[in-house]
Amino acid sequence: MSYWIYIMASGIGGTLYVGVTNDLRRRGFEHREGIIAGFTKRHAVNRLVYYEEFADVLEAIAREKRIKKWPRQWKINLIEKSNPHWVDLYPSIAW
Repeated sequence: MSYWIYIMASGIGGTLYVGVTNDLRRRGFEHREGIIAGFTKRHAVNRLVYYEEFADVLEAIAREKRIKKWPRQWKINLIEKSNPHWVDLYPSIAW
């Protein structure tokens, strides 16, 4: 089984959300559609801008916790290193 840490954004340079899941397609869909009430729905955080895959759930959770503690600019740098235009990556994983 795979696990993913991911970053969702409300837009370029917008509000960010860092999460972890074992089903990135499902979780991305839930964020995009606002299915689950909470932070991402309130702030329209619905663009998948970054993700990493892990084989071990504990490694994924540890990485998520580290990133959540980072300053905002470090998160932006992480996103822009692989996705400089903040393209929504969800269509590329939603086969």
